[in-house]
Amino acid sequence: MTIQSVRWDKDSVLILDQQKLPHEVTFERATTIEQVWEAITYLKVRGAPAIGIAAAFGLALWAQAKQSNQLDLFLSEFIAQRDYLASSRPTAINLFWAIDRMTQKVSGSGSVEEAKDIALTEALAIQKEDAETCRKIGEYGLSLFKDQDTIMTICNAGAIATAKYGTALAPFYLAKDQGLTLHAYACETRPVLQGSRLTAWELQQLGVNVTLITDSMAAHTLKTKKIDAIIVGADRIAANGDTANKIGTYGLALLAKSHQIPFYVAAPFSTIDLNTLHGDDIPIEERPPEEITHLNGQAIAPSGINVFNPAFDVTPHSLISGIITEYGIITEEFSTNLTALLDKSKEGIQV
Repeated sequence: MTIQSVRWDKDSVLILDQQKLPHEVTFERATTIEQVWEAITYLKVRGAPAIGIAAAFGLALWAQAKQSNQLDLFLSEFIAQRDYLASSRPTAINLFWAIDRMTQKVSGSGSVEEAKDIALTEALAIQKEDAETCRKIGEYGLSLFKDQDTIMTICNAGAIATAKYGTALAPFYLAKDQGLTLHAYACETRPVLQGSRLTAWELQQLGVNVTLITDSMAAHTLKTKKIDAIIVGADRIAANGDTANKIGTYGLALLAKSHQIPFYVAAPFSTIDLNTLHGDDIPIEERPPEEITHLNGQAIAPSGINVFNPAFDVTPHSLISGIITEYGIITEEFSTNLTALLDKSKEGIQV
């Protein structure tokens, strides 16, 4: 499976429309930053690293199209476009990490043409680095599992949510490369079914033995089936290890503790937000009620019903067995070790 969900193509961005999966593999061509904003907001591209990559390309797209020879004006407008993309989704920190990195790099330009070149070069670098990062996460993650292990996951933290390999699903890709066999149970992930539409499809394409369950079946499955571990991705990790991920993750962590099953979070260092001290400070996106009241455009709930639709929940660090990053696995003293990871990331040292 080699589908790349976001890629630069000459003077445009090709985005895999994940809303149409698993039945259609369709790429949309974004030629404006507004189209990139729309793709992020309406979940055509999703997954924290992929959102960051798409946003970086969105800024590069705007820069390439901008006709100007006034550097100060160009940089001022670049920052405004950064703020525009920041409004697309509030929880995934990779979005802000990527557009802030783009803004910082471009700010050192000596001319508009140089700024344009830097913007595109940096966006491509972000994508390339993410692929290598995910490979390392997969290697560390795979070290936690044995041949023939069965692992449960929720939402989709696979290759289509990143540049390549994925985060939570990266061990499955690396296992294939090494001739090992991992089995999977995928929670469907209501309300927009990223587990059934995306993870089940992706793992099936990879040749993994994957079993799909509804979210409400997780407790019974953990009790009656041999599940060796749970692994999930993350949209933001606070400085103390509290982790925001797709709604339903917190419940899985509670179930894992009850059944004495290891619960792992896999994420790149760019997902760690050291400026957010604990999970209570992570902004939780609330999405349109139609995601719950309708399915494929068909109403499945009474008209006018009150709806609460948070896209994410926060798992306390006390329920997490380990956080898997490209620099290694942290299993204890999250506050101290996540902060120390900042220095490691600057030096490229594995923990």
